Order: sequence, then structure tokens, then C-alpha cells
Amino acid sequence: MLVLEAKLRAKDWQYKLLEEAIRAANFVRNKALKHWMDNRGVSKNDLQKLCATLAKEYDWAGKLNSQARQSSADRAWNGISRFYANCKQGKPGKKGYPKFKKRGRSVEYKQTGWKLSEDRKRITFTDGFKAGTLKLLGTRDLNFYQPEQIKRVRVVKRADGFYCQFLIDVERSEAQSPTGKTVGIDLGLEFFYTDSEGNHVENPRFLRKSEKSLKRLQRRVSKREKGSKNRKKAINKMARKHLKVSRQRREFAVRTARALVTSSDVIVYEDLKVPNMVKNHKIAKSISDAAWSMFTNWVDYFAKIHGVHVVAVSPHFTSQDCSECGTRVKKSLSTRTHKCPACGLVEHRDFNAAKNILAKGLGLKSTVGHIGTQTLEEIEPLVFSEQSEQVKFGH
Repeated sequence: MLVLEAKLRAKDWQYKLLEEAIRAANFVRNKALKHWMDNRGVSKNDLQKLCATLAKEYDWAGKLNSQARQSSADRAWNGISRFYANCKQGKPGKKGYPKFKKRGRSVEYKQTGWKLSEDRKRITFTDGFKAGTLKLLGTRDLNFYQPEQIKRVRVVKRADGFYCQFLIDVERSEAQSPTGKTVGIDLGLEFFYTDSEGNHVENPRFLRKSEKSLKRLQRRVSKREKGSKNRKKAINKMARKHLKVSRQRREFAVRTARALVTSSDVIVYEDLKVPNMVKNHKIAKSISDAAWSMFTNWVDYFAKIHGVHVVAVSPHFTSQDCSECGTRVKKSLSTRTHKCPACGLVEHRDFNAAKNILAKGLGLKSTVGHIGTQTLEEIEPLVFSEQSEQVKFGH
């Protein structure tokens, strides 16, 4: 699957209608979730039937395209299914109990409710909200794909405007010549990652670099009167800054993952449990800023496209064990140099860990974790959470 994204240009009244459609979609999703809470044991089909009932009962829900209502119910069911799966698997900690959403950010159409112009540079929404025809800004040409290949169309509201995403059914594969390189990587905070050959990739720290301006924008929001137009403007400026940081982080993860995959035949990394790691509030912000999970998800995705093998191993004692003789040398997080009292090896802590990770992945030490790659859907669920191969128009 491939997701192409374009920015929508329209008039103010059209943007307001798109906002109404998004609110209606969020309303259906919350109603479907409430129906499940009140009637445990309902199926996905029951939530689909609820959509027709809501359309008759509420005028604004009836204006939304029928398949868009079903997509909203599907979103609720996806959250319910994840909750059940986590319970069955005995996932430690919180199981992800589905919650209501105060504000929606997107509405998703399937095969109906929209129509592309002949030149594929405009899109018309034909549901009851009658948002009309909107222009698609960008240079990526949708004429390369057949209309039947476009499985879904999603309208997403962000701080800097509305975007239209096209989910296209295309099997991506790119032949890659063997490089003869097998590499293990250790993710960290001092360096973004260190590989088993001693190479480093610097940690960009996008959030840390923007903290000063973000704090200044937050103070402006606090000083504005609640409900005023000036407060809304200040909130929008702050949201735009956060959006920029998230885009920088994502672009870095995509670029770095692609470079790593195209230069290797086998990649081994640690299967880190990031949700558990961020419970340490002293380093939680730095871990979140590094976005390790996003990076490894993209490594898995590009590995599938290029036919590269990926192995995720257990992170236990990779930093403590000596890569030369296996002696366990305990050290705190602040100790950045590995010094083995048994064999006398002295090297950077992350370099030592990367070599241990590679040895685990090759089966030379203990048991490896999972082996495999991810699909686009696994990286990016239906409610876009900041990741999926979104090839933006104009890039």
C-alpha cells in the first residue's frame, strides 16, 4: 500500500463543511464505542448496523456518507480489538481500554462520497455536507494509478490546514544488490544509534532544540483570555510549531531508516519496550524525542520493500556484557565507556552493545527475538498516528 498526500485549497465555507464532516465522523465513532460499553459482546457487524440507526436519528450523522460512517465504526472496533488482544496476550500494565475522543482530526471515505476530476488535480465530495470541489496542491501525479486502485480517501485536519490522503493498492518492491554487510545497531540518547562497525548517527534532538520557542508560545497562550480570538491564534501558532517538530522527527526517521536498509543485507536491533522505558521521568522526554519505535517501524517497512532481513533481539545485558569475552560488567547509564576487567577491552559503551546485539541476531549469543518485517498497515493504523509512507505532493 502507498499513501499519497496533498494539501486541500478551498474557500472558508468549504473548510467549515469539512470540519462538520469530521465532527460527524467522530460522533459516530464515539456512539459506536458507547454502544459496545453498554452491550458487551456486540460484534463488528452490530456496530455497522448502528450507523444506519444513527443516520435516521441524527440529521448531521445522516449527512455523512454511509461508508464514511462505517469507517468511523471500524475505528471504534479497531480500538476494541486491540484491547481484547492485549488482554488475551496478558500484556503487562494498561491494556489500552478504548476511550472517547473529544475532538476528531479526520474523516475517511471508502469507494463512495468523493470523485476525482479528469486531470486528477481536484476532488469533489458528494455526501450530504456538500463541501463541493477542492483543489489538490502538489506535483505528484495521480494519473499513474487507476481509480479502482484508490481504496480509501481520508481528509485530515492539521494546524496548518486540511490535507487529503489517498490509500492506493500498490505492491511496492525494489530490487537491491547484495552489499555483503551485516550490521547490529544500538539505539541510544548520546547518539541516535551506533552500529557494530563503530559508526555513529547523531541524535538530532528536535524537541530539545525547539523547547525555548515552544515555551515562549505557551506563555503567550496562557496570557490570552480564554475563548478570545487572540487565544485561538496563539494556540494555532503553538500547534504549528509542534507540527513542525513532529515532521522533522518523522522525516529524520524515514531518511535514516532508508539509508540503513539500502546499505545492508541483514540488520539486527534491540526489541525495546519504549512504553516501559518512558516511565523513568528523568529521561522520558529524551526517549520520546528520539522516536526509536518510529525508526524501527520504518526499518521493518523498508526492509520488506528491499528484501532485507531484519532481526529484533532482546535488549537484556547488551550494554553490560563484554563483546570480547562475555564477562558481565555492570555500569550505570552515566558510564559511557566499557572497561572489561577480565580481558582489558576498553571501548565506547554503545559500540560494545552494538556488537553484542549483532552476535545475538546471528545466534552466537542466547536466543533472538522476533524476525520479520512490517506492512504499511502495521506501521500506520486507520487513525493516522504520525507514521505511514505518506509521500507528500510536492516532495
